[in-house]
Amino acid sequence: MLHNATVLITGGTGSFGNSFVPMTLAHFKPKKIIILSRDEMKQWEMAKKFAGDSRIRFFIGDVRDRERLYRALDGVDYVVHAAATKIVPTAEYNPFECVKTNINGAMNLIDACIDKGVKRVVALSTDKASSPVNLYGATKLASDKLFVAANSYSGSHDTRFAVVRYGNVMGSRGSVIPFFMSIRGTGVLPITDERMTRFMISLEQGVELVWHAFEDMEGGEIYVKKIPSMRVTDLARVIAPGARHEIVGIRPGEKLHEQMIGAEDSFYTYEYKDHFKVLPAIHDWALSKERIKDGTKVSPGFVYSSDNNKDWMSDSDMHAWIEANREKIGSF
Repeated sequence: MLHNATVLITGGTGSFGNSFVPMTLAHFKPKKIIILSRDEMKQWEMAKKFAGDSRIRFFIGDVRDRERLYRALDGVDYVVHAAATKIVPTAEYNPFECVKTNINGAMNLIDACIDKGVKRVVALSTDKASSPVNLYGATKLASDKLFVAANSYSGSHDTRFAVVRYGNVMGSRGSVIPFFMSIRGTGVLPITDERMTRFMISLEQGVELVWHAFEDMEGGEIYVKKIPSMRVTDLARVIAPGARHEIVGIRPGEKLHEQMIGAEDSFYTYEYKDHFKVLPAIHDWALSKERIKDGTKVSPGFVYSSDNNKDWMSDSDMHAWIEANREKIGSF
């Protein structure tokens, strides 16, 4: 799919981009990968990792800037949309800025991709977009709806859009694992609530889900990776076995348990070996055999959340992952 193609990734200097780029270079040998982001320092740091590789290009820009997107998308075949304002408390206290990036930015990118004839676009979503209770989740739900509906007005351009949704990315910048590791020497770890659970996915699994979406998509699908859950108290115990847990209370906009598929979506959701696929409710696309393929429809009222998950990550599996990725944790 991506062999000899030109790929652009928005927000490409983040944790996802730092995994997507080397993995895609090794697996597909694309013609070019363009990193679009607004932070010149992060671009400078990332460029050092790929010094001498002419396939990697850097482009300063912001998804809020529609004209800049048109310039960046010249000759681009595939787009991964990873740019977002995503820290929950930051979004709660800066709602206008979150909307500008996550919603207005999505609209800008959709228009630019259609007009520039991009073949396929995959937008990264989050478990917080399912039955959202915070502004970040609400803006990502709106973004998801925009990318799904974009397939109905791409017209003769034949640009296709899909979404991938997954949970807490282990070791990514700002996530709980590097945070706990950075303060475990104090002997105290803050726990918002002892009952809290979270989905766990590696960056590598996230990249592979994007690859699958590019290969499989007809347009409008939301791909949800099957991943294990873990209790936050268990995670804290693995990282700092002797540390005391201090209950600090749930932050503004935070959930006890995360959800990736809600009951309302169950009527349009199909199950596969390694993932689920939520099909569009519009235009009878949920009945499309090309989109359903070999999927099995889930039961009405099905909910995929971190507390009712069938798959749970063991302490030993988490410990093994940390040991194998110790050098990467916090490097993004």
